Amino acid sequence: MNIEEWLGEDNQLGIDIWNRKYRDGEETFDQWVERVSGGNKEVGRMIKEKKFLFGGRILSNRALEYEGRKVTLSNCYVVQPPEDNIESIFDCAKKLARTYSYGGGCGVDISGLSPRGAKINNAAKETSGAVSFMQLYSMVTELIGQNGRRGALMISIDCSHPDLEEFIDLKTDLNKVTKANISVRISDEFMEAVKTNSKFRLHYQRSTTGEVVENIVDARELFHHMAETNWDYAEPGALFWDRVKSWNLLSNTKSFSYAGVNPCAEEPLPAGGSCLLGSMNLSEFVLDPFTPNAKFDFEGFKEAVGICVRGLNEVLEEGMPLHPLPEQRESVNDWRQIGLGIMGLADMLIKLGVTYGDDNALDICDRIGFSMVDTAIATSAALAKEKGAFPKCNIDEITTTPFFTANTTEQTKELVKKYGLRNSQIMTIAPTGTISTMLGISGGIEPIFANFYERKTESLHGTDVYYKVYTKIVENYMKAHKLASDSELPEFFVTAGALNYHQRVDMQSVWQTHVDASISSTVNVDNHFTVEETENLYEYAFSKGLKGITLFRDGCRRTGILTTEDTKPSTAGEGLDRGQIVLVTDDVIGKKRKLVTGCGSLHCIALFDPNTGVLLETYLSKGSTGGCNQFMVGLSRMISICARGGIDIYTIIDQLNSCGSCPSYTVRRATQKDTSKGACCPMAVGYALLDMYNEIQEQLGFKDGEAAKRAAAKAKKKAPKPKAVTNVGVDKTICPECGEPLVFEGGCNVCKSCGWSKCF
Repeated sequence: MNIEEWLGEDNQLGIDIWNRKYRDGEETFDQWVERVSGGNKEVGRMIKEKKFLFGGRILSNRALEYEGRKVTLSNCYVVQPPEDNIESIFDCAKKLARTYSYGGGCGVDISGLSPRGAKINNAAKETSGAVSFMQLYSMVTELIGQNGRRGALMISIDCSHPDLEEFIDLKTDLNKVTKANISVRISDEFMEAVKTNSKFRLHYQRSTTGEVVENIVDARELFHHMAETNWDYAEPGALFWDRVKSWNLLSNTKSFSYAGVNPCAEEPLPAGGSCLLGSMNLSEFVLDPFTPNAKFDFEGFKEAVGICVRGLNEVLEEGMPLHPLPEQRESVNDWRQIGLGIMGLADMLIKLGVTYGDDNALDICDRIGFSMVDTAIATSAALAKEKGAFPKCNIDEITTTPFFTANTTEQTKELVKKYGLRNSQIMTIAPTGTISTMLGISGGIEPIFANFYERKTESLHGTDVYYKVYTKIVENYMKAHKLASDSELPEFFVTAGALNYHQRVDMQSVWQTHVDASISSTVNVDNHFTVEETENLYEYAFSKGLKGITLFRDGCRRTGILTTEDTKPSTAGEGLDRGQIVLVTDDVIGKKRKLVTGCGSLHCIALFDPNTGVLLETYLSKGSTGGCNQFMVGLSRMISICARGGIDIYTIIDQLNSCGSCPSYTVRRATQKDTSKGACCPMAVGYALLDMYNEIQEQLGFKDGEAAKRAAAKAKKKAPKPKAVTNVGVDKTICPECGEPLVFEGGCNVCKSCGWSKCF
């Protein structure tokens, strides 16, 4: 089998994702399956049948440690919460950096840090507060690269912390803590105070001095403020912490406690804890799809769950020495968490002809969820019989938890009572943004975001033409039923924006009943959704037993970071105030040069204004042996922002030419005599840009740039003042790779066009 046969020749997006993110070098599809399955033929079969995929870290990194790479197979970690001293605070930053360098995302809780104004015995006299150190952790997350991406971070705080309101307000400044999600750990006590319109005590006592910082607040007002901020900025999320602690397999284990959650909040973990992820594709277990006889294959599903629980345990063993920190290796050895989840739920319901969120959907999901967790627990017990239970396993404590009692058959109960469990945590539902996009299915438990997406192309006459690209399951249904238009789709094709939030919460509630970890999920609502409705959603989610909830309102300020107003293209540098940059439209002229540098080939693409010929954007990419791709991306972005900010091409080239010579460049020039003009990569790029610029000027009929200057002056008089793009560098609502709009699903920004994703 090859990749085209697996994903389908028409799924170019999926093929591109596989090639860019998961394929190692030139390995074939069969070699890839052999590597990521660890040689387990049954797991390999599940992958080939598209019934299961490991999480992205495993698909990318498994077996690469044998090539000398420092990688982890775990998607997520929770680091030891910082203690209330400067050494511990910066030690936490060091642990974040090391974990990111291996490819893991992190969660950290800052509830143990002193609130603003608490007295300390150093030069400052009083602390700047817990919230002040969030920028440090965000900066570390931004700095440490992960093969073309950045680490992911979740910062949480307890609802009783005196700095809570400052924490809630922090990200209303869109320039602060841009590389982290934030969530509030909400207690039952706080929610009861909200319900009864009572006062609530914010309280902190410093262990070193005994000083008490306390504030009595109106719980309903604070709750309203939290909901209002989530409504307007999509953060902070809510973690219902008492539910997190009480609904799992360790709720009776006194020696265990959760220290925080991972970046997408589907994994509560102890200090140093980590989790391996894998997801079952529910849509592949529907027999006779799109017909009145469609049904879910429970027997095949249970067999697959057993195979995949064993597969995740094999990865857990293999990955034990690969965790970045000793405390992580110790925690994983003691508790052995895995995270088996689902994806393709919305596709499954469509194949069954069931409407997402209605009573039939809740019933089928309830039955699937129970079958899944019961089978997974039974498999973990069978593994405990073969290999031993996890070291901290206490059978009596586990078998008396409410979660275990509600989610096991009598046969499974007996197995666990006899052998214990191999894993202390088994079930989760992660976002699955990239892997589900690769397969062309819905992610996690999310409904379909849209039946189709609009794409823009330029016609032969130079005008923009819009066309529909149907979501894969919609396209398949329309082909099966020979429908000419999406207007003919039946009523069970519901999308995220059309759902009542009660239906959305009800669906998550059913699955949370059968998940001992948590669920990464976002309720998408339209722009008219109110703050009061947001409060109601929070309260409803709490009443339905959810462990967490967040909301994303279309048109909230988080989506307004980058202006989307149509503006007349401006000439770079003309009429700009300090800090303003030109928006680049699609009607540009492009040129390309292939360069040979000291490290190999380098491709340079430059885009110019069609009226004046001035440089607007540059894209650099290396060949198979062309040096550091991150450097090329960074350099091209800096050149582009300079050009769009009004700096002329000669000044840019002058700076590039000031970089000096490169030893690799010098050696290759002396030995192979094939390098491009220049003495280093930046210098070669500068010469290429100048060459392409002069070529464009000649094509437009300009000479020595003088006509370009006259055209610029003329354009300035006619064109309105260009719009400024502020908050450059903050996460935007357009894809940084292809420029298409992003969709916010399950805590992640996902591009449905090129597959780029960012989970916060």
